[in-house]
Amino acid sequence: LHGNEVMGRELLLLLMQFICKEYNDDNPRVRHLVESVRIHLVPSLNPDAYELMGNWALGHWTEEGYDIFQNFPDLNSILWGAEDRGWVPRIVPNHHIPIPENFLNGSVAVETKAIISWMERTPFVLGANLQGGEKLVTYPFDLHRGGQSRQNEGALRETADENLFRWLAMTYAHSHLTMTENQRGSCHTDDVTGGQGIINRASWKPVVGMNDFSYLHTNCFEISIFLGCDKFPHESELASEWENNREALLAFIEQVHRGIKGVVRDIDGNLLANATVSVEGIKHDVKTAATGDYWRLLNPGEYRVTARADGYSSQTRLCIVGYDANATPCSFTLTKSNWARIQQIMAQSRKRPRLVTNTPVNTNNRINVESTGATTGPQNERLRHLRLMRMRKLRMERMRGSATTTTTTTTTLPPTTTATSTTDPWFDLWFELDNATTQDYNFEYRIDV
Repeated sequence: LHGNEVMGRELLLLLMQFICKEYNDDNPRVRHLVESVRIHLVPSLNPDAYELMGNWALGHWTEEGYDIFQNFPDLNSILWGAEDRGWVPRIVPNHHIPIPENFLNGSVAVETKAIISWMERTPFVLGANLQGGEKLVTYPFDLHRGGQSRQNEGALRETADENLFRWLAMTYAHSHLTMTENQRGSCHTDDVTGGQGIINRASWKPVVGMNDFSYLHTNCFEISIFLGCDKFPHESELASEWENNREALLAFIEQVHRGIKGVVRDIDGNLLANATVSVEGIKHDVKTAATGDYWRLLNPGEYRVTARADGYSSQTRLCIVGYDANATPCSFTLTKSNWARIQQIMAQSRKRPRLVTNTPVNTNNRINVESTGATTGPQNERLRHLRLMRMRKLRMERMRGSATTTTTTTTTLPPTTTATSTTDPWFDLWFELDNATTQDYNFEYRIDV
């Protein structure tokens, strides 16, 4: 990631050589890896600073003075502020949070812009960035709830995929030959991981970072791997460091097959891009790629998974994730929703149905429906007054009829009710004489399925 942390640069170059050689030598594990995973390797995100490197600090920043890892937008505060207001997911989504409009117009490194563009056009599932200065693995959230301060530890927020992130971090740390050892090597600080080799970044050194951006803006689950305290080890140490990290690198890449995978299509077989795939109990969704496929990393277990797309009825399935090394197929076929069909019909006819409330009552008990706009002008006002007068006359006749009714039998009866109590209750509820107003509306129908 940084120009002065050369261990990651050298390890990725060695990983490229290893994969190519072992693939040509018919290594079954490497062949399966290459043929089942699209692997992207970037040896250096800051090559200019690497050329300028001369000491511990020089080369950490780009030529323009940016720390690439910390040069990403703060989407955490957007999500957390929306959660506090109850806006998630109704107003603000819990995934693919948009970048603020003014961000790319501000102080952003050209390298950062290139990385963001790369992330947005490639449906990454799993990622890691290699750093130095410590020997441990960190996982999101990288930012503390109170910002880049740890004064309020109670505000620490975990991701919705906390357990999965811990597994990914443990996979690398425990596959590494020395990362979980108590002996700290060239590190001059205490082991903040308690011998586990992993830690939540926000509880260690909170920062607005690349990992949180990947999680909140894309489908990618990304962690940071700190390869050692010596940022620029001697050439003679590279062979042993490669052996320390080789299995960890391979095991981490293989975790991309942990969870469920599938495609979302309609009943005609058309693949649906940008469909949302939700897992019950985990408040973080993923989206399908342009080709309708998705991958959702999950730990072993049973999950109720729902696929949604605009204009379609949602579908829910029970998907079981096992302990084997392959993702569980879990595809969806969505049907057009009723509301989508109504919109389609309305668009074809270019009409909007409206219930006409100013039509006279007819003896056939039929309701007249038109598809034109509301009636306006003097004619509408005259009909409104006529209807008001008819309703008042009807009420007076009923009141007079109740008041003149007499009892013709000689048996004792309960006390008769007053005239006002015989008034039909629906009349008073729906038509108040003192404040009687009527208005015609254009009705728009919405059907939630």
